[in-house]
Amino acid sequence: MPSKAGKGGGVRRLVRSAIGALPAAPIPRLLAVVAALPLLAACQPDVVQLSGPTMGSSYHISYVRASGTPEPEAVQAEIRHQLDQLDAAVSTYRDDSDLARFNAAPAGTCQPMPPMALELARSAKQLAADSEGAYDVTLLPVLDAWKFGPKAAREKAQNKTPGDGDTPAAGHDKPLTVDQLMAQSGTQKQPSQQPSQPPSQPPARPSLDADTLASLRAHTGMGHLKITGDQLCKDAPITVEFNSIAAGYIIDRLAERFAAQGIHDYLIEVTGEIRAAGEKPDGHPWLIAIEAPLDHDRKAQRLVQLKDEAISTSGDYRNYREENGRRYSHLIDPRTLAPIEHTLAAATVVTPEAMRADGLSTLLMVLGPEHGYDYAVRHQLAALLVSRTPQGFQTRTTPAFDARFPASAAP
Repeated sequence: MPSKAGKGGGVRRLVRSAIGALPAAPIPRLLAVVAALPLLAACQPDVVQLSGPTMGSSYHISYVRASGTPEPEAVQAEIRHQLDQLDAAVSTYRDDSDLARFNAAPAGTCQPMPPMALELARSAKQLAADSEGAYDVTLLPVLDAWKFGPKAAREKAQNKTPGDGDTPAAGHDKPLTVDQLMAQSGTQKQPSQQPSQPPSQPPARPSLDADTLASLRAHTGMGHLKITGDQLCKDAPITVEFNSIAAGYIIDRLAERFAAQGIHDYLIEVTGEIRAAGEKPDGHPWLIAIEAPLDHDRKAQRLVQLKDEAISTSGDYRNYREENGRRYSHLIDPRTLAPIEHTLAAATVVTPEAMRADGLSTLLMVLGPEHGYDYAVRHQLAALLVSRTPQGFQTRTTPAFDARFPASAAP
């Protein structure tokens, strides 16, 4: 699988597990930038901790070992098997994946696809149908045009010389322990409820000309993607990527495998997407820190307790590029084929399934602070939105979020 270079037309999140301060794989490109960070107590003998590289990022998994559960080596082998299957099915960073072959085929093509790809396509089409045109997985050429897609990533890697750095924000995405995160927040117990300062520069207006955008539109559109039996079909020269929901999808898949293996208490984090079930050995729910959307700092904004649910955060502040003094968000609005320009900095969504939270956090980021909030309320989503204002960041939560995580009951 590729890195999260494309969540929501380019999306998502960077989250680090604080479990044992495990090292993560290098992150060459970050599309989601703010995310939820698991807060776990120090190593406990009852808790098995597994980690490894995936999708250009990493996964961190903790589960409570019970009588009859497989050996950790067997559990990790199954995790690796599921991740490898997903990579072979839908990676856009390898030419031999099923999805890469579909993307290379001409308009009018129908191609048999593995179940994973079909399940992702069905979910993407459903979210697109519910999104008022704000969710689209056919934006690869647009991402490349804005220098956020796989093509741009490969070109950057080829042109990079020893000693070159990443984007301005990338250097701030090294793993942090819980104590380090809390210390940066100015407290060891409670995070700040409001981020202290907004990024210094809001997203700038796009610079692609109208003719280029019109040409790109002929190669995009969810209406051109069809599912016929076990085949994906396209009636236009579209290319597809599932980066905005793939991590959530594999988390849900792993949760199903864990249930089959008798593992019922766990926390799964893949590239920043998180799903938790059951409890820790001490009987308490899994504790998650939602990061504040800061460009060059990492602070916890709010703590939430998860049990049998998933959390996802999307943002536009750690994955962007600067050109000629302008700043471009990696998040593309399918309706304009241009980077988002509104003031929403981060969107967090909590749902029972990780794939749904994954896609919805991207969708809310595209919709923006007002339309995104209205959409979340209308669909009864537990959501937390953080917007930039001249006075600093402003946090807004939906009624469903307040009901699920009452401020008076904050951990």
